Formats: sequence, structure tokens, C-alpha cells
Amino acid sequence: MKNFGFGCMRLPMIGGLEGRVDQAHFNRMIDRFLAEGFTYFDTAHGYLNGKSETAIREGLVKRYPRDAYLLTDKLTENYFRSEADIRPFFQQQLEATGVSYFDYYLMHALTVEHYQKFTAAGAFAVAGQLKAEGKIRHLGISFHDKPALLTQILTEHPEIEVVQIQFNYADYDNPSIESRAVYEVCRQFGKPVIVMEPVKGGGLVNLPDDARAILAGLRGGSPASYAIRYAASFEGIFMVLSGMSTYEQLEDNLSFMKDFRPLDENEFAAIERVRDILKRQDTVPCTACQYCVAGCPKRIRIPDLFACLNAKKQYADWNSDFYYDVSTAGHGKASDCIGCKQCERACPQHLPIAELLKTVTDTFEGGANA
Repeated sequence: MKNFGFGCMRLPMIGGLEGRVDQAHFNRMIDRFLAEGFTYFDTAHGYLNGKSETAIREGLVKRYPRDAYLLTDKLTENYFRSEADIRPFFQQQLEATGVSYFDYYLMHALTVEHYQKFTAAGAFAVAGQLKAEGKIRHLGISFHDKPALLTQILTEHPEIEVVQIQFNYADYDNPSIESRAVYEVCRQFGKPVIVMEPVKGGGLVNLPDDARAILAGLRGGSPASYAIRYAASFEGIFMVLSGMSTYEQLEDNLSFMKDFRPLDENEFAAIERVRDILKRQDTVPCTACQYCVAGCPKRIRIPDLFACLNAKKQYADWNSDFYYDVSTAGHGKASDCIGCKQCERACPQHLPIAELLKTVTDTFEGGANA
């Protein structure tokens, strides 16, 4: 199986995100994708407010035999309250997509809070029953939290077969996301990895000029090509997803993934130089040494919040807001800072942390501490 998948969170639209899917355009993309031997499609009920699932029904399921493709859907926490809600929602997804089973079904966007809800509702047990009934072929999770939680989940649920994670060269050592450490937990447990956001929501396409020049000097492809090939070059990567909203994006991705070649040593070195440039952009020069955290009376994960702020400045991506919520779950928010400055006395970089936390507050909490 080829290791490149069609992520259907972003599709060609008529009238913007609140409009309708350009079905003819999407059908053409599906045809081209399958013609090159790629078969994996990924959706969720929340993608495009349900329009992703129905567009897949019209463009893929009604037009191709069931064994011509693999389809993944997800159970998202805001669509159920208790165990009684899960089967009816699952049936709704089957009907929306037009299939009788899903090849992969993921417990979606697990964080500490979401995992507690999935556990309380018996979601893993219900999914196991659906698998036994043949309505799910493979059970997995998509994950948005810290390595320790992933270790707990995979220990408590050995039935999980695949893990979908955010993984790209910008987030590889980002302390708010910890892609590398999360990936290593997957490897430790022997779980195949599905990669989401390999291009960081487009952020690794729209690079600064000096970073773009480094990749152009390789004379081998687009910025997107290096980001996707980077993610696909690691051992244990089962599938790399790309959300494609135009035929041109699809063609670019197919051009380098149809005969996939891992990054070579020179290309990895170039990516390192690009990553260094991105880190030096107008960002907080925090080294994530954690010295500031130990004495914080409000238990604020200061380096993690600075990493969220840096990512927001660099990429303007929605995931920064998501990971801000992850980093503050059970810990202090930036607005909880009381200005004691214990953190500043401990900081080897002599950063004005209290003032910087006000910037974090303004960015992620709407100025609650202004």
C-alpha cells in the first residue's frame, strides 16, 4: 500500500467554508488520486460541518467499488454524551458516507479531558463491539496531548492498532506538541503511525524567503514536497495525510509521492537549516530548560505556552490555540500569573517572563490579563 492519504478536512469549495463542496472538482481529484494507485481517504463528521462525509459518498462511494479504497472516520467527543449515543452516531456516519463498514475508525483528538469522557462513556468497548460485528476493520486513535498520556492510553488499550499524530519538521522538537516524543511512544508500543498536519496547515509552504531559498537550492521540489517527504521518511509511518483543496495541490503531491523517495542526508540537513530560521523568527527565545516551572506557584507550563505563542506568530495556525488548551489543562493559564517573578530569577536566558505571559494572554485569552 502506498503511504500517502487524502485528508478530507479541506476540500474544494464553492462559496467559502460555509458554502458547498465543489463536487465536480472533488470527483476529478478522487479519480486522479485513485488512478495513481493511492487508496486512503480520511474524514470526520465535523469536517466541513458534515459536508466532507457526504461529498465522499457522492464522489467516492457511489462511483467506485468498496474494495477500491480505504475509508477512515472518527468518533469525536462533542457528538456523544453517554454510551447510548455512540451507536446511533456511528450509524449516522455510515449512512452519511454510504458504506457498510469503515476500514479504520479512530477515537478522535484525544487529550486528558477527552480521554476521560471516552472512558466514562465506554467508547472503546462500543468500538470493540462494532469491530467484532464487522463494521470497523481496524481501531485507532488520533492524539493531541503529551507523551505520558499516550503511554497510559496504549497501556490501557492494547487493542488500538494505529495512532494518528501531528508530525512535521517544525513541531518535531516543539515543547508544546512534542511530536518526536509522541512518535517515539508509538514506536515503543509498535503502533503504526498516521501523520496529520505534515505541512502544518500550510505553514510550511509559506516560508520566509531565506528558508524558501534553502529548499530551492536543492533543486528538487516544492516546500510542500520536503515537508511531506520528511514526515514519510521515518520508520513506522503507515500513512501521511494531506488536506488538498485544489487539483494543483493534488498534482504536486502526487508528483513526489507516487514514487516515494525518503529524504537523503543533504535534504535532512537543509530541513535543519530551515527549522533554525523558523525558530529565529520574531519569537520568544525560550530554550525550554524548564527551570522556570518548578517554582511557579500557579503551575504554569511557561515554556509550553511560549512555544504556542511562537507557533501562532510563525504559522497563524489553529493548532496553536488547540495546544494552548492542552498545555493549560490542569495547569495555570498565562492570565493566572501573579507577577512574583520567581520564574525570571530562575531563567538562564533572563527573559521578562511576566511581561511575555501578558502577550500570551492577549493572544490566546482575549486580553484577560491586560
